Amino acid sequence: MTKTFASIVITGASSGIGEALALDYAAPGIALALSGRDGARLEAVAEACRARGATVDAGRIDVVDRELLAAWLTRFDDSHPVDLVIANAGISIDKDNSSIDDFAIIRQTMAVNVDGVLNTVEPLVGRMMARGRGQIAVMSSLAAFIGLPYSASYNASKAAVRVWGESLRYVLKKDGIGVSVICPGFVVSRITADAPFPMPFLMSAAKASAIIRRGLARNRPRIAFPIGTKAAVWLGTVLPGRWTAKLLGA
Repeated sequence: MTKTFASIVITGASSGIGEALALDYAAPGIALALSGRDGARLEAVAEACRARGATVDAGRIDVVDRELLAAWLTRFDDSHPVDLVIANAGISIDKDNSSIDDFAIIRQTMAVNVDGVLNTVEPLVGRMMARGRGQIAVMSSLAAFIGLPYSASYNASKAAVRVWGESLRYVLKKDGIGVSVICPGFVVSRITADAPFPMPFLMSAAKASAIIRRGLARNRPRIAFPIGTKAAVWLGTVLPGRWTAKLLGA
């Protein structure tokens, strides 16, 4: 069965995949709750979505602010019962040595990428369970499957989100709620703009949005792309650990 969504929450909606999803979902009869930290960029996305006919509530909120985020989400849900929440907000701020000289960067990454997902899902999941319907999507990454040479805290945070989301799917199935874990490879965004390493199979945010929306409509457990990066990651996970480490230069 193909799902349709009328009330959608997207965090990290001011750029990249979040922006592309917001614009693609925007249409008459659709209510969008869009959050982001950059007020100017967020408002530009919100106005573009309104121009497409959507009702938009734009919240300049950091996902680490649990109380403020919860209050905003519950107010939106009171008016527009949410049937799709996309916990998309995330950062990648590791330095070349994966920030082991500054654990504050590591902790900040975990706070946004892991706690931010929990803060987004927590206020809504009980309400969705009570209604017996809905879809939850959490943004992980193909980097979640293997320890790569760069961005250790980013990779670890996405691994935590991936396993949590995939486990949560079994828990919520009986309540009529689907859970999808989104695992992109390299997508054009502010995160990838200054990446100091090669990015094979780099994909536009618009193409990523199309793949994600199709997967969410079909309640896919894992939405992983592109195929080339998936294949490389799969190879790294099935090889003996010492082989994979040697290939990656460890």
